[in-house]
Amino acid sequence: MEKHNIAKINEIFESIQGEGKYLGANQIFVRFSNCNLHCKFCDTQFFEGKEYDVEMLVKEISSFDLSKVHSISFTGGEPLMFVDFLNEFLDDFKDISKEYNIKIYLETNGTLFKNLQKIIDKIDIVSMDIKLKTATNEENKFDINDKFLKIASNVEIYVKVVFDNKIEENEIENCCRLAKKYNVPLYLQPESSFLFKELKNKNNILFLKNIHKKFLKYYKNVFLIPQVHKFLNLR
Repeated sequence: MEKHNIAKINEIFESIQGEGKYLGANQIFVRFSNCNLHCKFCDTQFFEGKEYDVEMLVKEISSFDLSKVHSISFTGGEPLMFVDFLNEFLDDFKDISKEYNIKIYLETNGTLFKNLQKIIDKIDIVSMDIKLKTATNEENKFDINDKFLKIASNVEIYVKVVFDNKIEENEIENCCRLAKKYNVPLYLQPESSFLFKELKNKNNILFLKNIHKKFLKYYKNVFLIPQVHKFLNLR
């Protein structure tokens, strides 16, 4: 059958991972343009980008020095909106990823669990966000996140939680409940504009430490790490 999957991609670049468990890893980032959510702090330009077929993407990624790449990060936007494209790409790219020992790394908002099911056996690492209503203006989706984590639980996975000073106790408790249920590490990420404002007053750093302690009350495997690439002025 002829392959003709197309995806709109905002940008492709090499940089270090600035968030979560693989902080500092050298990655190729493939940033998709569209998303099923509209978080108020999102840094993706949804309507900008270029259409790629799978052959084009394989060729562009192969132009990098893959011997120095830890993983390819599919990010967004929401990459699982293009699950058929990803499925085809991962089939075509598997020999190259095996040759260079490159991990396939999925960054996702943790809502499209049916799409995840289609490609989970081709993913090495899942970085799943829990989108809090207080930080994003999106409704909390803990039940959907639960279904997503159940599917992802057979691969390496960690969870990120972006928060600001509006975070509520019930959100903290629900995040910890899910992380504990699936025994996954939880990475707390202060929303960047909020964080830089807080850093102007050293006393406000105590707020971040106190939020960390509130999470630790429910679950031990919790880490507080800001977006390091923002401090380094990297993409």
